[in-house]
Amino acid sequence: MWRSLWRSIDRFSLPYFKYIINELQGIKVVNTFNREAVIDILQSIVEIVTYGDRHDPSIFECFMEYQVLAQFVRLLKISKNSRIEASLLQYLSIMIQNLQSEQAIYYCFSNEYINSIITHQYDFDGGDLALYYVSFLRAVSGKLNRDTLCLLVKVQEDIVTSFPLYSEALRFAYHREKMIQTAIRSLTLSVYNVSDDMVYQFVTTPPVSKYFSDLVLSLREQCLLLDATVCAMEGNCSADRGKELISAIEKFLDDLYYVKDLLCVGESRLSSLVTQKVLGLLVVPIMVPFIQLNQDIGIRVSPVTSIYILSCLLQVVDRKEVVNSVASLVLYPHVARSVGGVAELDSIVCIIQADSSSDLVNKMEQILSSSLKSNEADGELSGYSLESNPSDCNVCSNDRHTALIERNGIISYFFSDNQGLLLASLMLLLVLAESKDLDLLLSSVIGFPQTKDKTGDASVSKVLEESIFVRYLPQIMNALLKILGSTSTSSVLTQWHAGWFLQKFIISERATLSHHELNLFNASFHQSREHFVNELGGCLFDFIPDTFKKEWASCRKVMEDSSQTKDPFFILEIAFHKNSSDGNNFDAWQRMVDAVKVFVLHLQLKACMLQAHLPDDLQINWRSNSMTSPRTSHASDASSASFGSEVPLGSGIPCKIAFSEVGVRDVYMIPVAKEISGKLLLVEKHPFHSRRGIVLAIAPLAGLSPKVEESHPTWLHLRIREFNPKHLDKRGHQNANNHEADGRWTLGFPDADACEAARLLIAQETCKQRSFVESLLAPFLHDNYLGSIADSQVN
Repeated sequence: MWRSLWRSIDRFSLPYFKYIINELQGIKVVNTFNREAVIDILQSIVEIVTYGDRHDPSIFECFMEYQVLAQFVRLLKISKNSRIEASLLQYLSIMIQNLQSEQAIYYCFSNEYINSIITHQYDFDGGDLALYYVSFLRAVSGKLNRDTLCLLVKVQEDIVTSFPLYSEALRFAYHREKMIQTAIRSLTLSVYNVSDDMVYQFVTTPPVSKYFSDLVLSLREQCLLLDATVCAMEGNCSADRGKELISAIEKFLDDLYYVKDLLCVGESRLSSLVTQKVLGLLVVPIMVPFIQLNQDIGIRVSPVTSIYILSCLLQVVDRKEVVNSVASLVLYPHVARSVGGVAELDSIVCIIQADSSSDLVNKMEQILSSSLKSNEADGELSGYSLESNPSDCNVCSNDRHTALIERNGIISYFFSDNQGLLLASLMLLLVLAESKDLDLLLSSVIGFPQTKDKTGDASVSKVLEESIFVRYLPQIMNALLKILGSTSTSSVLTQWHAGWFLQKFIISERATLSHHELNLFNASFHQSREHFVNELGGCLFDFIPDTFKKEWASCRKVMEDSSQTKDPFFILEIAFHKNSSDGNNFDAWQRMVDAVKVFVLHLQLKACMLQAHLPDDLQINWRSNSMTSPRTSHASDASSASFGSEVPLGSGIPCKIAFSEVGVRDVYMIPVAKEISGKLLLVEKHPFHSRRGIVLAIAPLAGLSPKVEESHPTWLHLRIREFNPKHLDKRGHQNANNHEADGRWTLGFPDADACEAARLLIAQETCKQRSFVESLLAPFLHDNYLGSIADSQVN
């Protein structure tokens, strides 16, 4: 009672603070009877100390005089209750986070109080104690600087022998809770960013440095799980598998960005150690099977997953040592072919694992120099004659194919039957070529325009003459054009990315098409136009204008970004993407969208070849194809009618229809098409207006497929399209719980002539709607749209 009265009078006064401290000192045991009172005392002390730090220095002087932190340590020792421990850690975290004066922070970190609390033996089994503990560690790390850090470490002869804050934090580095993992990583970065030499020596010396090995080994395990998920999706591309893949990728990328943060600290010892672990424990084991080395250190990861991992690593980490080491391994078979094959690559692996990536680049430069001095005439291209048809590799034996991979590494994928591997290998080379940290000589081996623009060195220019993109460009272009024009083995996704690479080479390499390549493109273009025209005759033709406009903008955006390296996720997406067709509405929709995508892609590639300007947006007056316009009591005409509105009966044909819930109804059938919109109305005669009716039901005109029943010539069967694109998710996939099937209407007419007249009227209005859609798209279907690829554009 008296305590409540005193608090209400002045709970932040110095006398009251001393009273609370005396109560804390008087606690000799903590049990269920006084637990809540102890928690209340802890809360009051923290509140008053936080207030005093900002407004009353005498309060914090009292806090130091009575050694309240020592009382906290004592309280931990006499209490075995996790709730008391959690509350004490929580309030201490709040206090440390809110302390502003340097004196207060310095005092809290002195006298081993914080270290005693950190090293206390807690029971973390069950409950949220681990979360409170890690939050406390994170709060302490937030106050680290050169002056406070030395108060938390034990030093002997200028060597750190103990650092409880760091060592205890690492115990939670792989905790199952994502929040705890994130807090620990933030804590470690706070420690590294203090830039204390003795601490750097401590964290980079065994056994503490094992943390970095464990980090990279964890990355490697994630790569194996990612590859297993990708392989499983090849046979079962379900929604659950897709979620597993996205989750695995997000975890992998999170860890990669943490590795990047470690390297961005800028301390040479830390950067060297992390780089060595990344190269030795991740890059080399992943690449050993990829480049067919006879080593036992490799892990079983498919080439597609391996290329994806390396592409992500290069894009995210993008460090000079990593980029050049990966480039050296990737390019070695191509460079070393003329000076003794790839057998020496085994020694290169040892160089990387010995933490000497600069030696690796030097080794590559020596090989390049030897190659430049060599007068050998290399008339073969990866085991094939330069004049041979790349498709000949399809008939080579397995042994021959394996030998070629061993000789040429990534270049062998240029001639692979696996189109995904071709695009993936190109992606990896582009990521390397566009890296600002790639060594100039290695960049010249790839031979991308960035190298051409910045080099003036004669030896580099010589290498450029035999670079990968110069030497193999005709084969690459030919393969990309075949993918673009393929319909049997290529998914639209593969064609889309092949088109992106094709434009990339046309623009960046300033390449023009040969007669053979031009014929391939023209055949592909006409094929895509034919498929597009076929969809104009399909049941979803009324959706084509809006789809065309959407895909035009999407393709334009992608193509304009061709100067930048794209997200490598498509490498995995192609690997498990399968075309399927069950003959339902969704498949018809997907087929239509795919036809539009491919045709739009060809139009924009044609514009690229002609260097023609394309509009940012289509200047066509598309009309919305909505069947659910706002309800009106009176529609100006039947084309603007909605459910329940009044419309003139006009030329409506009387008939009967049976609904399961309301029985047989006498209605008028009114098909109406206006520009892009088309609908079939069932109108019930108005009770007071003989020439008007009330709309009872509406169906899209497209896809009705009217058919007269042979045995009952007065019955007209209509197929009612229930499919709605609004039910698709952001990726264009059908929601799992949405399995719409087409409905069926059967209309009964007074006689066979009326039934046939109704069928013809529906066909007439449908034809009118389709004709308007075709007129909108007619300019794009004309052979002279954008002009023709003139002979001046041909080599």
